[in-house]
Amino acid sequence: MREKTNYNNTNSYFMIAVSTRENLELCLKYSLAGFPSNKNGAWAYSEIQENDRVSFLYGARVHNLYVVRNKLCLENDDSELPGWKPLEFGYGKKLRRYTFPFRLELEPLRKFDEPLTRVEFSYVAENLLLRGGYRKSHFQADRTDLGHASRLGSIAEDHAQWPSYTNPFFEPRFTFNKSLVNEPKVFLFWEQLLQAAIRRYLCNKKKLEDFLKALTIDLLYADELEVLGEKSLPRGYVDILIKEAIPTGISRKIIIEVKRGNATAKSFEQLEAYKQELGKECIAAVLIAQKINEKLKRKFQSIKAVEYHIGSLPNTFTFPELVKAINLHVFSAR
Repeated sequence: MREKTNYNNTNSYFMIAVSTRENLELCLKYSLAGFPSNKNGAWAYSEIQENDRVSFLYGARVHNLYVVRNKLCLENDDSELPGWKPLEFGYGKKLRRYTFPFRLELEPLRKFDEPLTRVEFSYVAENLLLRGGYRKSHFQADRTDLGHASRLGSIAEDHAQWPSYTNPFFEPRFTFNKSLVNEPKVFLFWEQLLQAAIRRYLCNKKKLEDFLKALTIDLLYADELEVLGEKSLPRGYVDILIKEAIPTGISRKIIIEVKRGNATAKSFEQLEAYKQELGKECIAAVLIAQKINEKLKRKFQSIKAVEYHIGSLPNTFTFPELVKAINLHVFSAR
């Protein structure tokens, strides 16, 4: 089932972490990526869009470059090709078993097998070093890393060998109502999904232009920017990073922290610390929360305050529906 999207975003580049060598070989053989049947898998599947570029990451090595051609979710996927080995955690009654229903059909672009330590992959390598390891199913790289990857190795001559399926498809949905949860088809809404939705919202050029204008930022232009998720720093990580795609002497950036609930003084203090850590190149720090009280806005005037609102949604909704329902209200400085 092909998932249609209408976002006018530039294509993103992701590295997809693979759990075992056997699963990696199957990914390469079938030009297929799969994500586990938990909320992290649903998050990765939602965040990566058709026409995005991806590489596989295993054992601190980066494999190949692909373009995402199709997205699909498969029921009873463990009985279908390519036969990825399920992930199992715990034992006995606490055993948790995850298969790979969330899938991306990939078209090979370039063939290579390179160490992550190459300077060409510096953006992702730095993030992983500061995080102390993988711990995620996917990592977003920047446009510079994509440019380097597009010159590595050789042009792929193999054709994709996507499997044919007999089981039905479904589309993952999300809900605010715990009683409607039915994983992997329906997941309870959580903060990381909100962060991904706001990033996707800001990938729309017009919405990004309006956002910058509301923030009274006239040093950056939407055409020159890229919107990235989770940037690691020595003191932690920011949820969204907006930066110049091709810096010329100075790499100016905007950092964004997203909170599902009400803003707290701790959130502001943390963002102030991140801004100081990045120095003069950080031209703005933004806190997006459901509610921000006037006292905090006045106390932390170095941080730009933004409230998000989610419009009307059905009881269970798709990721594209969530993105379309988001509205951001920027408070003017006083």
